[in-house]
Amino acid sequence: MGLTRTNGRAGDELRPVRIVPGFTKRADGSVLIEVGDTRVVCTASREDRVPPFLKGSGRGWVTAEYGMLPASTNTRMTREVTQGRPSGRTQEIQRLIGRALRSVVDTSVMGEQTLWIDCDVLQADGSTRCASITGAFVAMGLAMKKMLFENRLKAMPIRDYVSAVSVGVVAGEPRLDLDYQEDSMAEVDMNIVQTGAGNYVEIQGTAEGKAFARPELDQLLALACKGNLELVRLQREVLKELVKAGRA
Repeated sequence: MGLTRTNGRAGDELRPVRIVPGFTKRADGSVLIEVGDTRVVCTASREDRVPPFLKGSGRGWVTAEYGMLPASTNTRMTREVTQGRPSGRTQEIQRLIGRALRSVVDTSVMGEQTLWIDCDVLQADGSTRCASITGAFVAMGLAMKKMLFENRLKAMPIRDYVSAVSVGVVAGEPRLDLDYQEDSMAEVDMNIVQTGAGNYVEIQGTAEGKAFARPELDQLLALACKGNLELVRLQREVLKELVKAGRA
């Protein structure tokens, strides 16, 4: 693609991505993920219990919580705790993160323990849910590596990588990894979650202005595959040989 964006990226190019492992001291696994100006801290914490529906099953659980800090956007956001409950958007995103992570985990080998993944947005510039999923997977991998070392796991439950990326149509052109400015003017906006093997976990797509045709959808899916393949490569660089499944 020859399209040049305002920040110099081509239409099929990710923003600069950086994943910093061990970002916090006390979590079992943690990373800071930076995708352009979007920054998210992802932590993984183990707990010796499971939800009631899993008690006595011998299976574990992976779940997630998501939140945006008050100063993560241009105008201060009110902490949701002061409102008494998370917003519908927050609930939808944290369920998405949990589904994405569980799609590549064999919970039957975890035993009855839960891994909590917390994704806290420090700075938002578009695609915070995608950055959260990509970073959360690495935090989960680091935590499970520690659990194996401590003999809290008999085998590695992770069966593949998982990452997420946004795509969209802006000014009539397909683009990969939308920042906030692009997202706010997109004619089509999609978030696509894929495993390392290239299989789809979730496709969230919306026409903001006008309906889009199948060829446009195919273009966007191809862009997402390219982006997620690059994100998995970056995840592998942090996790080394922890997880051998998925594409190199």
